[in-house]
Amino acid sequence: MENLPKDPAILFSYINMLLRDRYASLDSLCDDMNIERGLLEAKLRENGWEYNSCANKFW
Repeated sequence: MENLPKDPAILFSYINMLLRDRYASLDSLCDDMNIERGLLEAKLRENGWEYNSCANKFW
């Protein structure tokens, strides 16, 4: 998580860009980038965003 943007809005945008352009799922993104999924989801949830697996994005 230390290599990810600290600003919540930028993090939201960055993760969604990666999900759109490079990864078929949040699990594959987290595995590839060595990110704990629960921590990422908690950080984004603090700011009102939740992951939707059908859309493969946070909203």
